[in-house]
Amino acid sequence: MNELLDPRNDFLFKRIFGSEENRDVLLAFLNRTFAEANRPLLREIVLLNPYLDKDDPLDKQSILDIRASTSEGELINVEMQLFNRYDMEKRTLFYWSKMYASQLIEGQSYSTLKSCVTINILDFKLLKNELYHSVFHLREDQTAIALTDDIEIHFLELPKLDPQSFALEKGGLANWLLFLKGVTTDHWEVLTMNEPELKKAMDTLEFLSQDQEARMRYEARQKYLHDQASLMEAAKNAEIYGFKAGMEEGLEKGIEKGIEKGIKKGIEKGIEQGIEKGIEQTALRFLRLGVDIETIVKATGLTEDAIRSLSDSAK
Repeated sequence: MNELLDPRNDFLFKRIFGSEENRDVLLAFLNRTFAEANRPLLREIVLLNPYLDKDDPLDKQSILDIRASTSEGELINVEMQLFNRYDMEKRTLFYWSKMYASQLIEGQSYSTLKSCVTINILDFKLLKNELYHSVFHLREDQTAIALTDDIEIHFLELPKLDPQSFALEKGGLANWLLFLKGVTTDHWEVLTMNEPELKKAMDTLEFLSQDQEARMRYEARQKYLHDQASLMEAAKNAEIYGFKAGMEEGLEKGIEKGIEKGIKKGIEKGIEQGIEKGIEQTALRFLRLGVDIETIVKATGLTEDAIRSLSDSAK
């Protein structure tokens, strides 16, 4: 038997939770999430972008989050995030706002807008608390009066979930998240004791783990995600390197020319050269990762000739 695939992979996550045949699985997961937020449970949901076989995990047009609506018209978006993009809060608000605004057709009244819920499942720590489930609304600071309940954002942080601190046989959201986190199959029976739909999610994962085509598409997506993480890390390191190099060179030249005037000019020139060096280092890392030159031009602002020269000098 093949090793189980990782359900945190967003392509696989959508196969398990975002397909029409597993709509009951998604509904059960959402209700466990909402129960912890002390809000009414859902009776039914409609998938707005169900998983289709034609969905390509490497196609930029493929949407690998899950979008659904309730019978009252409320919109829900569920997204799995493996890596910290360091802009998660703003990214969340941006996509929430797009979902909210997309409801309004020209000529319609604002009163027709329904509430929108974003649920982000994170495989990294984001918030400065120890809660694995954090929920945000729009409230007045002193009195906690709600301005509107139209905005609701959940963060489910998997690294903050400790299996030892939960009575797993009781069921609940924690059991679902432990499954996603990759708890061993030895614990699956206990996790599903009071979660029948979770058993269906596990069965789907086992089936997909033995399906050759699903494994190939999963592995392609995993490679893409890891490459993206490497690019982000390279860019971050290059930025830090460029700033430090610029500061060091700028201070050195500034001292030579005089304290006040020299430091100012030296820092400016040093930062400029440091940034240039950092950009070049970033371009080199992209080349080594196999990124095409056209993409590197867009990402760094360097010319094609400059990038080819860097490529030649690195050989």
